[in-house]
Amino acid sequence: MDSIRSLLISARRASAAINRLSSETIDKVIRDVADAVDKYIPVILTANSLDLGRMDRNNPKYDRLKLTEQRLHDITSDMRNVASLPSPLGITLKEFERPNGMKIRKVSVPFGVIGVIYEARPNVTFDVFSLCFKAGSACLLKGGSDAADTNAAAVAILRQVLIDNDIDPCAVTLLPADHDATAQMLRSPEYIDLIIPRGGRALIDFVRSHSLVPVIETGAGVCHTYVHSSARLDIARDLVLNAKTRRVSVCNALDCLVIDQSRLSDLAAICEPLAEHNVEIYADSASFAALNGAYPHLRRASAEDFGREWLDYKMSIATVADLDDAIRFISDRTSHHSEAIVATDKEAIDRFQREIDAACVYANVSTAFTDGAQFGFGAEIGISTQKLHARGPMALPEITTYKYLITGEGQTRKS
Repeated sequence: MDSIRSLLISARRASAAINRLSSETIDKVIRDVADAVDKYIPVILTANSLDLGRMDRNNPKYDRLKLTEQRLHDITSDMRNVASLPSPLGITLKEFERPNGMKIRKVSVPFGVIGVIYEARPNVTFDVFSLCFKAGSACLLKGGSDAADTNAAAVAILRQVLIDNDIDPCAVTLLPADHDATAQMLRSPEYIDLIIPRGGRALIDFVRSHSLVPVIETGAGVCHTYVHSSARLDIARDLVLNAKTRRVSVCNALDCLVIDQSRLSDLAAICEPLAEHNVEIYADSASFAALNGAYPHLRRASAEDFGREWLDYKMSIATVADLDDAIRFISDRTSHHSEAIVATDKEAIDRFQREIDAACVYANVSTAFTDGAQFGFGAEIGISTQKLHARGPMALPEITTYKYLITGEGQTRKS
């Protein structure tokens, strides 16, 4: 415990040092890190292969754990995008003067130390560093044992770049991949300003229930796509295919197709492309009847198959009577992450987007776009599904806070 405490103290000290760096220096370091990652791709992939060798290929986490040369190039591209963005710090959010001449400015500032607890997602290591460093904060990384070798290799590269730039390497700190480190993080509000869990519902619930440090929830996504009676068949088919199969292990992947009863005759055509990806469909009684004999990987759904994040080549189908029924069904099961409607009826679209309570609500667009880079934010530290402080893709503005700067000419308070 003392060794972990010393790491937390070092991160706190490093955060103060980051706050003294110019935005030009910060951007240079992030670009240097991207160059170093590109240079050491073989080293990272070798470490990643060790982690992959310990995991069952059928584990839904396997795809999230796996890095490839292309995925690493995508990561470094995102890092360079972050470096090119304007600094989120020192921005005057509000400015006004009181009747007594006192001038008040509300200015964006760093959080200080941001802790991130995540599972088998080594890309998070790079994303979190670039975003936190750009936003002036040190980051404490608590990865899972599944990605221990990959995370260690990545952080070694990050810290060497910091050292080469005469910056305290404790600006990024990888904690041991054990439960003691997690427990110490959650009980250390004196050293950590914010904790963000990145993972499944069990991890998020545990952190939220046990943390003394403020928490922003991210990650768990139970995503629905609703095919309204007015939907175009070609759009419905393309969006369902993309949202389900682009990458099944991510939080914005489609989990449940909701379809109006009046469109069941089109269900086989909508689902046909999914068969090429061997997607298993868990259908309610009405959709099962519509697909029986027309779709090869068909199962009868149970109640537990709705409101479930599959993270696999599986999805459920629910039949509803109309828009009202669809809104009720989704509202009862949403994780408040990403929901979509396919429709041409503008009134139906407006009602769905107004009444569905989620961070991202789409109309005729795949839920796969819930991503900081896709929103033009450079990258993201996670998708917040809560409403306090930040919601949706958490990029640079969302990982800063603010303070008030007050100046005057000797004003004193009389009452």
